[in-house]
Amino acid sequence: MQRLSLPLLRAWLVLGSAMVALAGCAYAPAPGTPPSSQPPPLWPDRLQSLLPADVLLLGEQHDAPDHQRLQREAVAWLAARGLLAAVVMEMAERGHSTQDLPRDASEAQARAALQWDNAAWPWQAYGPVVMAAVGAGVPVLGGNLPRVRMRAAMADTSRDQHLPAPALAQQYQALRDGHCGLLPESQIAPMARIQIARDASMAQTALEALRPGQTVLLVAGGGHVLRHLGIPTHWPANVLSKVALAQVEHAQGAIKSGAEADAVISTPALPPRDVCAELREQWRPAPLGQKV
Repeated sequence: MQRLSLPLLRAWLVLGSAMVALAGCAYAPAPGTPPSSQPPPLWPDRLQSLLPADVLLLGEQHDAPDHQRLQREAVAWLAARGLLAAVVMEMAERGHSTQDLPRDASEAQARAALQWDNAAWPWQAYGPVVMAAVGAGVPVLGGNLPRVRMRAAMADTSRDQHLPAPALAQQYQALRDGHCGLLPESQIAPMARIQIARDASMAQTALEALRPGQTVLLVAGGGHVLRHLGIPTHWPANVLSKVALAQVEHAQGAIKSGAEADAVISTPALPPRDVCAELREQWRPAPLGQKV
């Protein structure tokens, strides 16, 4: 199997996550929902309609600041009602948590406890989410697959059997599209294995945090929370989960099926950005003789 270089793998981790998000500016009811003359409730009050749930998955688009703000509001809303068991985040590795920190812990202490990778996940964006939970006495748990286990996951062909063939094919195509056709075809299956392993890691972390009568809040990129592709495929049928998936207006590959999420929420369009051009530049070979 051809191996990815570390810079290529890192770029995939940062840019390759699905960019779908949770936000609360406008709510689009799932297909089949009866029309209503009443406007939908504003976020975070809409959370009430998603409860009870053992796990509430919040999909986000990583570069949409409103989505992290709404995550923070969800933490505050649930914690104020005594409903929040834990916050599991894709943005920190499994095995790291704020469990032992006091409520008045500093941001530096929280970052150290989570071994936060600021280059991959800007603390300026996610720090307020973390600190809202810490201040409420709720543990924040890293859920992502540790980087040291990723090469092993790439080679683990048993992961190829986890999803039904149509769903696995969709995962492959999402990787091609999400990388603007730049990812070598030989790496599609190995990268899908990492994606599946990451979902399994977050699912297991959430399972371990379950508490009767409370909800685990799981924050991840939109592609990770899809019912037939992501985290929900990794836990038993008796786990009651709800998915809130938000999408930036006019987003490419927008999810329209109500089968994938309990709530699909539309947010205003972001300024134009050529992600493919950025990715091509990041992956452009270095000039001969230049160290990478």
